[in-house]
Amino acid sequence: MLKYTLLGVLLVAITMVIHAVGTTFWLLYLGRKFRVAVGPRRMGSTLTILTATVVILTVLHTIQVLIWAFAYMHLLPETVLHTFEEATYFSFVTFTTLGYGDITFDGVWRVLSGIEALSGVLLIGWSTAMLFVVVQRTWKDMLQQHADKQD
Repeated sequence: MLKYTLLGVLLVAITMVIHAVGTTFWLLYLGRKFRVAVGPRRMGSTLTILTATVVILTVLHTIQVLIWAFAYMHLLPETVLHTFEEATYFSFVTFTTLGYGDITFDGVWRVLSGIEALSGVLLIGWSTAMLFVVVQRTWKDMLQQHADKQD
């Protein structure tokens, strides 16, 4: 069981690094965009920033789910998950802690799915916090622009 726990921790580390790199680059990009922006920002650009942030976060999570699915396909016996599509489905359901239960593992393999669920909770929480910061910043800028117009 220790072997599979360590393997799960390695997969968590890989997905965390992917999330750290992806979110850092996106925030740096937005920071440059905020600094360079001159004049009032229109509602459309704010909507674009928020939508793009959600899309970026969704892509990052999808990559993370696919890494877990790839690991399942290469580690588990062929009798557990038959196709990559099935592994991806199981990974999405586990990562998001939806847990339908239509696919389950026996024995030591259960540890991996529990660790993936923990990883998903942490990464989705991270994304939620990041999205909150982006929303807060865009709203703050919009309110400041509105206040400047009133003066």
